[in-house]
Amino acid sequence: MSDTGSLNLLRFSDPKIKTLHLTWFAFFLTFAVWFAHAPLLSSIQASLSLTDAQIRALLILNVAITIPARIVVGMLVDKYGPRIIYSGLLIISAFLCIGFAFANTYTSLAIFRFLLGFVGAGFVIGIRLVSEWFPAHQVGTAEGIYGGWGNFGSAAAAMLLPTIALMYGGDDGWRYAIASVGVICGLYGLVFYKYARNTPKGSIYFKPKKTGAMEVTSWGDLWLLIGMNIPMYLALGILAWRLSPAGVNLFDESWMYIFLGILVLLFIFQTQQTWRINAEHLREGVPEMQKYSFKQVGILNIAYFATFGSELAVVSMLPLYFLQTFEGLTPVKAGILASGFAFMNLISRPMGGWFSDKFGRRRSMIILIAGLAVGYFLMGLIDSYWWIPLAVLVTMACSFFVQAGEGAVFSMIPLIKRSMTGQIAGMAGAYGNVGAVVYLTVLSFVSYSTFFFVIAASALFGLVAILFLENPKGHITEVLPDGTVHTIDVGHK
Repeated sequence: MSDTGSLNLLRFSDPKIKTLHLTWFAFFLTFAVWFAHAPLLSSIQASLSLTDAQIRALLILNVAITIPARIVVGMLVDKYGPRIIYSGLLIISAFLCIGFAFANTYTSLAIFRFLLGFVGAGFVIGIRLVSEWFPAHQVGTAEGIYGGWGNFGSAAAAMLLPTIALMYGGDDGWRYAIASVGVICGLYGLVFYKYARNTPKGSIYFKPKKTGAMEVTSWGDLWLLIGMNIPMYLALGILAWRLSPAGVNLFDESWMYIFLGILVLLFIFQTQQTWRINAEHLREGVPEMQKYSFKQVGILNIAYFATFGSELAVVSMLPLYFLQTFEGLTPVKAGILASGFAFMNLISRPMGGWFSDKFGRRRSMIILIAGLAVGYFLMGLIDSYWWIPLAVLVTMACSFFVQAGEGAVFSMIPLIKRSMTGQIAGMAGAYGNVGAVVYLTVLSFVSYSTFFFVIAASALFGLVAILFLENPKGHITEVLPDGTVHTIDVGHK
């Protein structure tokens, strides 16, 4: 590898490159498992005689648990290391995937779909692992490759699984297709455990001193952390409301209030836990060299809300949007045109990480979020009179800025506090899901054009927040339990 930030991805003899390939493919499989049902929904609906409302409920259940799962998995990966947590997640997800494939009732189907939202937390694990293997001047590019290539798993599932189901044939072809993904996922979990390592040979894996909540280093940051937890609970409350009679009617109103009550209790418990974990060391005073700014985390959360949140929302509605906007399109053609948004991940996320490595974290993020805002504003102007190729071009240009922005966010997350990279990535990742919930809820009340304008406006809010972001500089410090001080260079660009 050169010192310029470029990576030779074919140099498999390099342990860094081998680890990167092992890790992005693990993420690829988690997304393939997570969205394996999507291209086969019509077959699932016909096989089990499901209503449209039940299918919509499955789609909501698919993302419901991902928000808290990313927080929990972030804590686990910081404590136990990526190798064992990623392997465990792949193997557990394999069993859940196979269980979903052979479910014979709607209740069991819904339970497995809900639990499979857990696999969406896999992304967080690889962020910590990749950050352990790559230096500051390459970490953005490496994280972008990990995120972009791994995220392509959902598109690969959409392209391949209908054909695989047809190859199996019969009414149960969809079951065997989904189960096949589960089997591959489980086997790869064993491969990952055998070949992956948490750190390069001789390096130290830094762990947080306490577990159970994120540690902060000032009283102001403690209040900011508690405040940043609130939107995640509100998003879960929105999901409960969407599953009630006001939405898809999966359960009655009394159950909605029970779930909302549980969320309130969980928030109180988490707040108490956060206070307990942090109050003692804050009263004692945190040495200057161990401090970090939680403001940085909050700003990156907001940026990921606008980037990944909008991507999840737009990918789910774009085929129908094209179909209803332009006369003469078939569902197949509309799906092909819309697929360009997701396909951009292969190059956009790595490019965003590379821009961040090359031109600076804050500067890159300002440019990319500004481009995202302009892109969604232009998408809001699209109507049936537009030339279709021009509409697709605008959509793909917008997609580039969205996904490159995601790459820029995660190029910076590993440079804040190494021992808590999993937790920081988990919180930012959860905010991406919060964004998707909020944007899709907005879409249920407004027109397509207004929906795009709302995303553009929220991106401008994120842009203002990014103006207060500070470029990583110099070193971050980690202190081992025996008092040994280690410094990690984060100052490149």
